[in-house]
Amino acid sequence: MMIQITDPRIEEYLRRLAPEDDPDLIAMEKRARELAFPIVDRLVGRLLYLLTRLRQPQLVVELGSGFGYSAWWFARAVSITGKVVMTDRDGANIEYARTMFRQNGLINRVELREGDALEIGPEYRDIDILFIDLDKEQYLRAAETMIPRLAKNALLISDNALWHGRVAEGEDDPGTRTIREFNDFICSRRDFFTTIIPLRDGVMIAYRLS
Repeated sequence: MMIQITDPRIEEYLRRLAPEDDPDLIAMEKRARELAFPIVDRLVGRLLYLLTRLRQPQLVVELGSGFGYSAWWFARAVSITGKVVMTDRDGANIEYARTMFRQNGLINRVELREGDALEIGPEYRDIDILFIDLDKEQYLRAAETMIPRLAKNALLISDNALWHGRVAEGEDDPGTRTIREFNDFICSRRDFFTTIIPLRDGVMIAYRLS
């Protein structure tokens, strides 16, 4: 069973409040629709931008970047000395992202890595923002692997924390089970202050206290 987390009428209202006319953003959203490719979408993208501006990170690491939609929001928000590391297994996604970032003048703010995110991610230390959006069965392993590599006062952000409502419905497929375990793991940690925002498919935001 799938639950609509946010009423479509509310989502449409929120979109109307904050229209976007950037041609690169519109092109990426069109690509996502044509390919039926999952992206965080505009409402979550704006949240990522806001969190990044507030945190002012030097290093953002994405585990699972697709063709760069969420990385685009992070890259727009980091300072000229900041870096966004995007990872994806698919070379075609990486090359599309490279073209887009060159086109919009943000290429110097991103590092594009092709390969397994859980092999690439541990190469980095003192991560200010970690964004998890890879295969759902890997969420818990990603958190366990990457938390020791986070900077003090880092943000751990993950998409799909409510997983179409399946986490609340008692479903027990591998993806749902892992998301539920991941949520329990992060929310139970005393070294993080965590909340889940019921926007789109649920966005977890965890602030590292030490």
